Amino acid sequence: MELSEIREKIDAVDEQLLDLFLQRMDLSDEVAAYKNAHHLPILNKERERAILAKVTEKSGERERYAYHLFSTLFELARSRQAELISAPTKVAAQVRASLEAGTSVFPQTGLVACQGVEGANSQVACDRLLPRGNIVYVKTFQAVVSAVESGLCRFGVLPIENSSNGSVRAVYELLQDHNLSIVRSTRLCIRHELLTLPGVKMEDAIENIDIGGPSMLRSAAKNWADVTVVCDPADYDAILDEIRAGGNTEKATRLKLSAKAYTHTAEYDAMIAAYMRAQAGLNEKLFLEFDLVQSLRYGENPHQSAKFYREGKEVPYSLAFARQLNGKELSYNNIQDANAALCIVREFDKPFCVGLKHMNPCGAATGKDVVEAWTKAYEADKVSIFGGIVATNCTVTREAAELMKPIFLEIIMAPKFDEGALEVLSAKKNLRLLEVSMDKGDVDPKQYVSVNGGLLVQDLDVATKAVTADMCVTKAKPAAEQMEDLNFGWHIVKHVKSNAIVAVKDGRTLGVGAGQMNRIGSAEIALKQAHAAGVTEGLVLASDGFFPFDDCVTLAAEYGVTAIVQPGGSVRDEDSIRKADEKGIAMVFTGERHFKH
Repeated sequence: MELSEIREKIDAVDEQLLDLFLQRMDLSDEVAAYKNAHHLPILNKERERAILAKVTEKSGERERYAYHLFSTLFELARSRQAELISAPTKVAAQVRASLEAGTSVFPQTGLVACQGVEGANSQVACDRLLPRGNIVYVKTFQAVVSAVESGLCRFGVLPIENSSNGSVRAVYELLQDHNLSIVRSTRLCIRHELLTLPGVKMEDAIENIDIGGPSMLRSAAKNWADVTVVCDPADYDAILDEIRAGGNTEKATRLKLSAKAYTHTAEYDAMIAAYMRAQAGLNEKLFLEFDLVQSLRYGENPHQSAKFYREGKEVPYSLAFARQLNGKELSYNNIQDANAALCIVREFDKPFCVGLKHMNPCGAATGKDVVEAWTKAYEADKVSIFGGIVATNCTVTREAAELMKPIFLEIIMAPKFDEGALEVLSAKKNLRLLEVSMDKGDVDPKQYVSVNGGLLVQDLDVATKAVTADMCVTKAKPAAEQMEDLNFGWHIVKHVKSNAIVAVKDGRTLGVGAGQMNRIGSAEIALKQAHAAGVTEGLVLASDGFFPFDDCVTLAAEYGVTAIVQPGGSVRDEDSIRKADEKGIAMVFTGERHFKH
């Protein structure tokens, strides 16, 4: 038999299937009317299971195909019945009530179960519903229900429906079978950006590029005066409310929705263009997409207006994706300072804490735990930290919180605050507490700096060379404890405004000289601070740039410096080496520079 003949027979069967399908849906309408009149639930699980068992038994080796076909028919029939039945189901009613509850009083904390892993959509929903909750990850929806019923978790998070496939059948069945209450719900806008995944092949990319969908959205958006175009499920409720109230959407609403649709298609096209341009080796254009986080009270100064935007994808060590647990809104300067602090924290794996003011560290230290790190950082400069920002790479404990509480601070940032710490610190209403993801991950972050009429783009300076003994260029060699301080100082000084000099000892800063027009001026500031702290010997000095003269080495010797780390690279390096040998100072050249201009 020829292929054309086979297809003719398939077409004939399809016509029969369509006719039978429409007959079945008509009967579903009658079922809906009966159930509505007699107040019966839409789902009849026992009947569906019995039919599926009979169908699969009759289908032989094709049982799984038959199972999926009839499961889909049941799903469609239930969806149709739900449309026709005036009274909502118990589950639907609970969902609507929970959405209407909005932001009314609801616990911020609690142990919550969700299906999946960290980074999954369920985890995002958990963070929205319980911003201070502790999450237990389980493998199945049934396990979520069991965790709540057994008392293991106070709450559970489950997906109810999605815009592409409708209700999540398994979850609805669980909620019908178990005596659980829906207390809160939220909506997520989920974007599947397959083109941004590493290793996507051209043929796969081309296959997944949609033509019809964007065209229909643009067409509807163009005719906004008469057409309500919807591309975001978050808009459903507001649109339905307008239609119920006035029979149609308002003109202003349609205009906003049109703009939103054009934005949606523009973002889609920009993503495709960026991928195709990368494949073609083109770089004369740069496409950026940022979403508004908040409008700020003002900018750097009160007479400047400002807004805060974030990238579409979450990145680690980012204030834009932090969870604020306490305190008032962030200001423009808060955000700048907090970002600078997070850049410093990224440098360290061992317990570390930094106090920061005006985008420069005023005290930084490592320790055996968060308490020791904070104590050493605070004692490094008790004056400058007043009104500053604190960041640590450790969970803030109650003990650490008790030490931080008496100090006037604007912000405290950490990957986590334990319950005791939150109890202590939340008593200060204006103190901003921020949980920040500090999972380094495989990222290649870019740094964008605006200039008048243009934009500078560079790789973020995240890689820092470890200081090793073979980098020593002097007769005197650094001892083991000096090597640790040289490494510590080298990782700190790169985050101080150039010209930058940092004096350290025992894993903490003792003096920070920032932003002077000459290097000797910065060295004097840092070394005088160290002496004021009572340290007159065994200091280690770190410089972000080379020494153009030997005057910094001479000054360092006067203040008890025994080791220096600097990039090297000056035409007069030999002058500094000779002076270091004369003074008995060990000096290492890293061969890399870290200006913070």
